[in-house]
Amino acid sequence: MFSQNKMQAKIDEISNKIKEVVKESPLDDLDKNINALLKGAFTKMELVSREEFDVQTEVLRNAREKLAMLEKKLNELEAKIK
Repeated sequence: MFSQNKMQAKIDEISNKIKEVVKESPLDDLDKNINALLKGAFTKMELVSREEFDVQTEVLRNAREKLAMLEKKLNELEAKIK
């Protein structure tokens, strides 16, 4: 999971390394598209930031706790009816 800044830094790092390799080759024209290709690949992976992941983890934990509480209350009410 990458934050937007970390993901952009990683894209830039990879892009720069590729640029160094192809700088003196006929692939130099590819230089203009490398960054866009990497962004597209990372976008397709649907990565989320660590912050988003942590927030969703907390939401899920809270939902599970509430569900457990409601199930317990339902069981208590059902026991009273019987």
